[in-house]
Amino acid sequence: MMTLGAALLAPSVAIVQGTPAVAAPEVPCPRVTPPVPPPARPAPPPVDPAQRKVGGDALATAGLVIPADAPPAPAVTATAWQVADLNSGEVLGGCGPHERRTPASVQKLLLAATLMPRLDPKQVVEVKREDLADLDPGSSLMGLVEGGRYPIETLWLGLLLKSGNDAANVLARVGGGEKGRQGGVDAMNEEARRLRANQTHAATPSGLDGPGQYTSAYDLALIARACFAREDFRRYIATRVAEVPAQPNKPAFQITNDNTLLDRVPGMLGGKTGFTQLARQTYVGVVERDGRRLAVTLLGAETAPLGSLGEAIALLDWGFALPPNTSVGRLVTPEEKKSSSLAFLVTGLGVAAGLTVMALVVTTPLRRRRGERRGANQP
Repeated sequence: MMTLGAALLAPSVAIVQGTPAVAAPEVPCPRVTPPVPPPARPAPPPVDPAQRKVGGDALATAGLVIPADAPPAPAVTATAWQVADLNSGEVLGGCGPHERRTPASVQKLLLAATLMPRLDPKQVVEVKREDLADLDPGSSLMGLVEGGRYPIETLWLGLLLKSGNDAANVLARVGGGEKGRQGGVDAMNEEARRLRANQTHAATPSGLDGPGQYTSAYDLALIARACFAREDFRRYIATRVAEVPAQPNKPAFQITNDNTLLDRVPGMLGGKTGFTQLARQTYVGVVERDGRRLAVTLLGAETAPLGSLGEAIALLDWGFALPPNTSVGRLVTPEEKKSSSLAFLVTGLGVAAGLTVMALVVTTPLRRRRGERRGANQP
């Protein structure tokens, strides 16, 4: 197991009394001061108090939340982070888990969670001028050309291996249907609401900065859980080298995975980096060891002294050192929202009326299927 040594584990204060966690006075997150101060950033909008409690009351803090008996959390430059078990759904600890931060390219995971289930990987699509017109040549690109024709699967590989903003634009446009790229962005926001990622709002499909674009460390864990539940996503993001097919006046070429931790960290399933001047460094990484699948999500990190990858390793080492089933909260699921909505009907309408509505919800699809079967059997 790779560790970064005791030097990274600077003293910090555990603020949660007991495991599972209970609410406690806010304690500052253990921080490392970067050698170069980051540029000033506008303050993000405040978070609704009720939304800060999603996953557990102890998560409703802008400070540190870890179990009482846990070793000190690593001191990092990231302004928000979280470690969670994607298998059990337990949140092991975090710093400002629900606080809004700018995502940069980790927003591409939301694009994947949204459109990967909808798009045929074998479909071949043509790149339009509009897909490339608003991209800075110095930004992350996989190397698409106008008029080129590429399989959707190749675009996913370009998105995840090279963080291709050009691939993001094409995928969003194709997945957005008649509304084009904006339709893809709208679908991303609908998916965020379905996953209960309440602090997440997409303005661009690539994560390039846009008005009102935010996410949170907690939301990124929900999104990562949806992504890594898919075999195709896991296969794409763990690919080391992929070939981009030849196009008129451009020969075929290879792209390599930018995630340098794939061959450095035992059990690394995949990760996604991000950077803009506004967001600073962001990262989502997932490692599986001994039946535990831990995700680290961090936002607002600086390039020194460790950078987002070094800080991610330190946080993952800390998480794996905790006993299984350690928890300060949990990752919610979309199904819980449906259940709570039905429970609200029972409470708000009265038990008898609410149960009637619930019975209709359950029996109506059954009656419809029975009717369809009878209709299918009729001459």
